[in-house]
Amino acid sequence: MKTCIALLALFVVSSGYYVNDSFAEISENQAFLLEGSGFAVTEDFIRISEIDLGLSSQLQKGSTINFLTEDGFVTLDDEEFVISKLDGKFLREGRYIRINGNIESSNGFDTSINFFGRLVEESKDASIYGFTGRITTPDDTYKIIYTTKLSTLTKIIPVSTESKKSNELTLYILRGSSTQGTGSYIDVGSSKSDIVPTQSSTDGLRLRYFSQDRISVQPGTTITIVNDDVVSHSILSGTENYGDRYNRYTSDGRISSGEILPGRSISITLDNAGFYRLYDPNYQWMGIIAYVFPDSDSFLIKDNSKNKN
Repeated sequence: MKTCIALLALFVVSSGYYVNDSFAEISENQAFLLEGSGFAVTEDFIRISEIDLGLSSQLQKGSTINFLTEDGFVTLDDEEFVISKLDGKFLREGRYIRINGNIESSNGFDTSINFFGRLVEESKDASIYGFTGRITTPDDTYKIIYTTKLSTLTKIIPVSTESKKSNELTLYILRGSSTQGTGSYIDVGSSKSDIVPTQSSTDGLRLRYFSQDRISVQPGTTITIVNDDVVSHSILSGTENYGDRYNRYTSDGRISSGEILPGRSISITLDNAGFYRLYDPNYQWMGIIAYVFPDSDSFLIKDNSKNKN
């Protein structure tokens, strides 16, 4: 009898019929980033391909949660395709992801994609998926092979619509951000040539330059950015240049804060729905991903990371 029970348990596990911990991280009304790269293959050649999508989860039915693709792009070498209409689902407690629909090239040509992802590994704040599928352009059909990371943005929770602060958020530039978290300038006479450590090598914020670096908000949200560093900063919005460690971003002209002096603050309003990458042009390791999409209720950003085990 014990042997039968052991074999049955082995069958259940090997067949995949178990509740995966990733399901706890995927719930309704949540924002995600799906980022990765790989190859697009035909019989004649192989092209490098990247994927960068902003997703928002919708209603749950059984073990399936539908999601909307709010913004993002897919690339084939230097050719970039923007999102036209994509549908997707988290399947089987988040262990699988299906994406299909249309993307559009810069020349206006419609291209269809059909991707299927399988959970490979996960941590407390992100999961790794392997994707296969197809990209079909007017000229070719590519088989794609991706390795991607699915990460959650700051969880959004309902608050009273009577709160006047439900569309406001304050972020802080952390002290030492200008020196990549390893130290901060101090005054020596009339100069600022000396550096003293502000974070230890074991500090969890050592590589974090803002109080929150991934946020999800409604259109029309005003973000106040307070400079707690000892040097001036500025904030632009732009696109990320993948693979270029020295020139990581290119400005898109949507957001430009001007100079933020130490101890001072500025406010910017994210009016339009979409996907924003905010960065400091002088210290390009400093970046914020802002995911802006509407909802029928009023929401307030809340960081739940401290509540995780």
